[in-house]
Amino acid sequence: MSQNDYLVDASGEACPMPLLKAKMQLNKMAVGEILKVIATDAGSVRDFAAFIGLTSHELLESITSDETFIYFIKKH
Repeated sequence: MSQNDYLVDASGEACPMPLLKAKMQLNKMAVGEILKVIATDAGSVRDFAAFIGLTSHELLESITSDETFIYFIKKH
């Protein structure tokens, strides 16, 4: 997936900053828009899975490449 409306680059940020930055951006977005999040913290995998499970947002795709984690989240 390469289409997104917003980008949060949290590369180099430790837990919980990638998730907090994503939540702040999602709060500003309209329903249906897509957020791309880039993180390098392995803990983000657990954090984003838990977050998606507790919200109505949809995780469209999760990509792991080397030590980079990319998430595409659709706001609901």
